[in-house]
Amino acid sequence: MTRIVLVGSLLWLLALVATLVVPGWHTGDRSWWPWTCVAGLTLGFLGWAYLRRRRGNAEQA
Repeated sequence: MTRIVLVGSLLWLLALVATLVVPGWHTGDRSWWPWTCVAGLTLGFLGWAYLRRRRGNAEQA
């Protein structure tokens, strides 16, 4: 599970970088796109930290 959360977080990081590099993706009506990537990164980090503490891990079920 931690690997899945880590890969998802890396994808959000790539999306954030791409959004910031292409000007048309973070201006005008799409100004909320970078913040969506930041929220995805934050939730991914929280999920990763939660799983690293061995809570919610399917191995112990």
